[in-house]
Amino acid sequence: MKFLGYRRPDGKVGIRNHVLILPTCACSSETCRLVANQVKGAVSIINQNGCAQVKDDLAITMNVLSGLAANPNVYGTVLIGLGCENAQPDDMVKLIESKTNKPLKKLVIQEEGGTVETIRKAVVYAQEMVQEATKLKREEVDISELILGTNCGGSDPTSGIASNPAVGNLSDRLVDLGATSILCETTEFIGAEHILAKQAATPEIGEEIYEIIENYENHLRNVGENLRNGNPSPGNKAGGITTLEEKALGAIHKGGTRPIVEVFGYAEEPKKKGLVIMDTPGYDIASVTGVAAGGAQVMVFTTGRGTPTGNPIMPVIKITANKQTYEKMKDNIDVDVSSIISGEKTIEEMGEILLKEVLDVANGKLVKSEVLGINNDIAISRLCNYV
Repeated sequence: MKFLGYRRPDGKVGIRNHVLILPTCACSSETCRLVANQVKGAVSIINQNGCAQVKDDLAITMNVLSGLAANPNVYGTVLIGLGCENAQPDDMVKLIESKTNKPLKKLVIQEEGGTVETIRKAVVYAQEMVQEATKLKREEVDISELILGTNCGGSDPTSGIASNPAVGNLSDRLVDLGATSILCETTEFIGAEHILAKQAATPEIGEEIYEIIENYENHLRNVGENLRNGNPSPGNKAGGITTLEEKALGAIHKGGTRPIVEVFGYAEEPKKKGLVIMDTPGYDIASVTGVAAGGAQVMVFTTGRGTPTGNPIMPVIKITANKQTYEKMKDNIDVDVSSIISGEKTIEEMGEILLKEVLDVANGKLVKSEVLGINNDIAISRLCNYV
């Protein structure tokens, strides 16, 4: 099975052809937004971090930023820093260049003489990159080059009953074709971790699954908190999910049934093909951001209550099995799988339909969040408060 993608100089394949205007810190985020607004084909992100962070938090932020630049959907990056931040622009350049050899330009607001001059130069760089990017032609590549992210948000019982199992069937299909499927949202494994551990390809991987969950719970205990104080959310409860364990038993279906071959850190890139786990928060936007930074070209996102979320780098295909939600939010939801609940289609049939949808999006079809321009949902996970 094939799709049409953009082959990058680092060997990866993208399904979008963005030029990324990337802020090293919060203080350059608005400048990046103004640049992207002036150049068709350019995208920017909101970065609230990059300064006033402890060492390990700064490392997470820099890994996410460099991962977004390295994502195959990005042709090239214009990096804009302020100059005095912790995420120093020169350090960011080195980190990005350690991950990819794609086009990269750097500007520092304090060195350029302010916002206006920085914008002027950045717009020129971005225009040149966009023009170069438009010369690229899509080429046929094997589906084994695809990395799929899976996520859920605003879940209700229809998510666990139908939409997550349908995504799990999609995941199995892609893994069988040699592709990679990322299961994430560590906090939403709790109560079902023993099931995932049995699905691990080796006992060692099973132990890693238990370990990331224990680490998460211990981290919250250390600040006197319990994750059950915030998860399930009020929306989950209003929809009919009463406990975190109920939520987890539905959420893990997104991974399907194939062996879990790897567990790795937030915003890291998978080293193996197949079904893998990324250690991410349950917070949708931070989780999706981490998956994009890990190199996924496309995300499938199940929701029972509905969400408009998107991502600037990676198309997010929204799926619901709640017919009422689909009717109310047709402008946001891409695929209605409620026919599983009504008995008109099986999980396997909807899995095949989802595979076709993923291929269509990989070949260039815009998802609804892209059409609407909802493309700046970014959050970066962190360990502790700002300093």
